[in-house]
Amino acid sequence: MKFNLVIGLCFLFSTTLFSQQIKVLEQNTQVPIPGVTIYNVKKDKTIITNLDGKASLDLFSDNETLHFQHSLYNRKSFKKSKIANKEYVVYLDFKVEDLDQVVVSASKFKQSKRDIPQRIVNISSKDIQFSNPQTSADLLESTGNVYIQKSQLGGGSPMIRGFSTNRLLIAVDGVRMNNAIFRGGNLQNVISIDPFAIKNTEITLGAGSVVYGSDAIGGVMSFYTQKPQLSYKDSLYFNANVITRYATANKEKAGHIDFNFGFKKWAFLSSLSYTDFDDLRMGSHGPDDYLRLEYVQTINGIDTTAPNNNPLVQQPTGYNQINLIQKIRFEPKDNLSFDLGLYYSTTSDYARYDRLIRYRNDMLRSAEWNYGPQRWVMGNFQVTKLSSSSNVYDKIQATVAYQNFQESRMDRDFQSPIRNVREEAVDALSLNVDFEKQLTPKTELFYGVEYVYNKVNSEGFETNITTNTTTQAVSRYPNGSDWQSMAAYSSIKFKPNSKFIFQSGLRYNHIVAHADFTENNQFLNLPFNTTTVDAGALTGTAGISWIPNKTMQWKLNASTAFRAPNIDDIGKVFDSEPGSVVVPNKDLKPEYAYGGELGLKLNFDDTFIVDMATYYTFLDNALVRRDFTLNGETEIMYDGELSNIQAIQNASKSWIYGFELGVELKLTNQIKLTSQYNIIGGTEEDNGIEVPVRHIAPNFGNTHLAWQNEKFLIDAFAEYNNELSFNQLSPSVASYLFAQDKNGNPYSPSWYTLNLRAQYKISKAATCIASLENITDQRYKTYSSGIAAAGRNLILSLKYSL
Repeated sequence: MKFNLVIGLCFLFSTTLFSQQIKVLEQNTQVPIPGVTIYNVKKDKTIITNLDGKASLDLFSDNETLHFQHSLYNRKSFKKSKIANKEYVVYLDFKVEDLDQVVVSASKFKQSKRDIPQRIVNISSKDIQFSNPQTSADLLESTGNVYIQKSQLGGGSPMIRGFSTNRLLIAVDGVRMNNAIFRGGNLQNVISIDPFAIKNTEITLGAGSVVYGSDAIGGVMSFYTQKPQLSYKDSLYFNANVITRYATANKEKAGHIDFNFGFKKWAFLSSLSYTDFDDLRMGSHGPDDYLRLEYVQTINGIDTTAPNNNPLVQQPTGYNQINLIQKIRFEPKDNLSFDLGLYYSTTSDYARYDRLIRYRNDMLRSAEWNYGPQRWVMGNFQVTKLSSSSNVYDKIQATVAYQNFQESRMDRDFQSPIRNVREEAVDALSLNVDFEKQLTPKTELFYGVEYVYNKVNSEGFETNITTNTTTQAVSRYPNGSDWQSMAAYSSIKFKPNSKFIFQSGLRYNHIVAHADFTENNQFLNLPFNTTTVDAGALTGTAGISWIPNKTMQWKLNASTAFRAPNIDDIGKVFDSEPGSVVVPNKDLKPEYAYGGELGLKLNFDDTFIVDMATYYTFLDNALVRRDFTLNGETEIMYDGELSNIQAIQNASKSWIYGFELGVELKLTNQIKLTSQYNIIGGTEEDNGIEVPVRHIAPNFGNTHLAWQNEKFLIDAFAEYNNELSFNQLSPSVASYLFAQDKNGNPYSPSWYTLNLRAQYKISKAATCIASLENITDQRYKTYSSGIAAAGRNLILSLKYSL
């Protein structure tokens, strides 16, 4: 009997100990929070949560009040006895304080933002929900640091610090989206990323080649989508969100649903979004040059020009899009996880509006100019181990991914029976293995290897819409070409004390590409049938972050970056502008960028914050489009038109510089004023003459005045943009896209919009967001855009969470 009693008491004692193992989680995501300090009122008892957010409360008595404190979360206090009633799980809310945010993109592992010598802009899930963007391009634009160009409604080409398109890198959940046919012209691949499914975004302003390799010259846009959440209780964790939205300017009708099932070791997340856009209405007050006075309509196979009943409506611009994501997470034990992500995005056909407003001999040139469905498929499998006794690493993350990109172009001249069709597909495989190792208490090492393989399929043909016959034509890219990248990198962080951090890194990248022009040579008669790129590049970075006191933080960074020629550079055939055609060039080499950045942040008791940075970048051996000769000729026939020959060439140098200023003023506990302004300049060499760089955006910025209480968040804000005069425009821009000044020359007018946005928490589950954008109904285009921006626009959104 005594023996059984002793056993029973031991069992009861061990159960009590187990039940006092607390777990601290983030409120919204249920992710464990390591490094939370738990202490009593006298502060004579203290414990810290481990990597799993766990800690034992045995040290404290039941009647003590415990405080939970972490630099990234709001502090909370509970009596230990009440924590037992909560099943020993405590939730903390994320604290909105920029200085101590965690970033992942700088090294593939979590680091404090203050340790990074480069400037990184974070967009949190709360920011995304409130800004309510129609596309991921609009999400980037909302930061005030990224400029967005649009050729059509189904578009959004980012510009960062004077660079754009294939000189910027896009990553989704750690996988590079850039592929072998990312072009120097405007890109809209970023709209394939579902803004409803994004958890947070990190934008690296400036070069990121050490971690990301080729293309990361001007910056890196890292999108992180929602993660499946496990259950940290014995019961099932279930969460679901339903969102619906309507906008008046393009009659957007959008719907989204996601749901999460979480068990102890397995979690499943499903996400579905659908958006439908009608033709976009521009504003009433602005340049008449942007009005859509007429358009081409085809009835019974006959093209005619029809007057537009409402010149403010840009016809045709509407399209629709579907996004699907399925994720599975398996965590067999602490610090080891397996994540599988499946992504699918497709648009309908959509018109390339900037090509449909071109004139030739006072007549609209094109009867049709459509992009076919832009499809993106990705399978991403990731293994992460966050704790190891290995002498080689403490943390390891291996990612293998497959992506398939599909796009096409269909155009037909006015009253022509010939429709030109080009179809492209890219299969992309990638493997990344990244490591982190704590060498000493003050020194961390990050290193990794990467392999990327792209296979390009491309076809071209002509269809006679009268006879319904099809013949082969020159394809946009050499069919069957491939592009490979092999790289190894290392980066070291030295933090001798809390005030000074030094980071430096090196990366070696080797690029190999092959292209066979045999099929296209029956149309082009190139003096070569094949070409090969075989080039290596060594890039590096070094920077310091110095925090001499609580008020001041200095950042200084120097870096090199590169972009290797891809298949688009060496093998593309397309009409770059009216009367010109780009042809392949086999003699291309990588371009290199050398840059420096100096930043200063002043924080006066979290009440007044000033964040500023200045930068300079020199781009050498720049790949640009220039006039070219082919077999001694300067012109060839392309799609039935005699065209000037051009090619991508290492024919330029660029000098780009700028200044960024961000201000945050907390007027009261509920009212905050923020503002961001960007000044950018630069020139490039064009046959010995310095001219403006094409992708230098006008000076731009925004100002927000926000008021918040428990249920309401109201934001009155202005977006503004300086003028670019005729003399400030690059000679390579398409003049017909711009307004005309008093001398009849193209220029980009200044503009502003006044806007109001409000969020109301109807209940714990329901949230309503209403926005009135461009209140004064301004008619404007963002620089170099083919489509005018939305006029006055009322957006209504409702979110319901289970």
